[in-house]
Amino acid sequence: MPVKDLGFRRAAPALALFAAIRLLGLAALAVWCSAAGSSPHTLLSARWDSLWYARIAAEGYGYEVVLPNGDVHSNLAFFPLLPWLERLVSAPTGLSYGSAGLVVSVVAGLAAAWGIFAVADLLHGRRAGVFAVGVWAALPVGIVQSMAYSESLFTAPAAWGLYGALRGRWLTAGLLAAAAGLTRPVGAAVVAAVWVAVVLAWRRGERSWQMAAGALLAPAGATAYVLWVGERTGGGLLGYLDVQGGWGNGFDGGWAFARFVGGKLASSAFLAGVGLIAGVVLVLWLYGKCVRQRQPAPLLVYCGIVVALALCASGYFGSKPRLLLPAFPLVLPVASALAGWRTLRAGLVLGAGALVAAVYGAFWLNGSGPP
Repeated sequence: MPVKDLGFRRAAPALALFAAIRLLGLAALAVWCSAAGSSPHTLLSARWDSLWYARIAAEGYGYEVVLPNGDVHSNLAFFPLLPWLERLVSAPTGLSYGSAGLVVSVVAGLAAAWGIFAVADLLHGRRAGVFAVGVWAALPVGIVQSMAYSESLFTAPAAWGLYGALRGRWLTAGLLAAAAGLTRPVGAAVVAAVWVAVVLAWRRGERSWQMAAGALLAPAGATAYVLWVGERTGGGLLGYLDVQGGWGNGFDGGWAFARFVGGKLASSAFLAGVGLIAGVVLVLWLYGKCVRQRQPAPLLVYCGIVVALALCASGYFGSKPRLLLPAFPLVLPVASALAGWRTLRAGLVLGAGALVAAVYGAFWLNGSGPP
């Protein structure tokens, strides 16, 4: 693959576009909250999972909630990189841990946008790279990129790790895969992508100690945390799965989600069920486009695992859209199409999408919102 200049000047239009779309989303949220009498800061930094991350930053692990039905929600379900960084930012600034999480998300969001641009630029050129960042920022649940959540923080090392794997920068790819593995369970997707890239390079005849080191480093983050949880809970290798089971999370091949959609179709929420089916079909169609676009195997493996884990998990069905945010290769076919249009037409379409996403994000956070 050709070497690209990834200096700030080359990526600046993409980063500026990302910042503009995110500011639009925040402005819409501020207007909506003003009318609703709610606090944008609270919605972004002190609700849902943000509270769990902030508590870990403040007190460490060990907190749990026992529900009336006996289920146990333990904060061991949350991987440690975000609370570590919240503590790191809070110490010198005096910010609350939730506010520190917002700072982390801002920086991580820009890093993620840059990484997405780097991958798209490498594969399809600079113009497609800019549009890829714009489409990713303008996704309907893009407001999560501005929350004290781990989606942006995960996507940053994932995108740059994949870029490193595509370029044969094995130590970089391995270290970033390890960082992704300390952020979310789906870090396994980055590990798998790096290993696939290593295998393909090996078959091409490439041999180096950096390749072996990168492959060994890639699973280190997730493995260390899962083993630590197993030791702490006494559950061994399955300890982390037991923790997730307490939250009602598991992998059942999508059966629970299918029953959830079926329940919607059989109720007064029929249109919501139709919308869910349409969303799943769209995701699968886009993945098919990625395959037909002949994206490199590491990207297809990474994206396929992220999509499978998001759609086939058994709990928290309302979280599935945000769990798909790291699956950024899905936007590459859209970005490539927009890059082939005239600038005015593509800009109007992207701008309309960003406006709709901004309004929806404000509505969503003031309603059911994540978890």
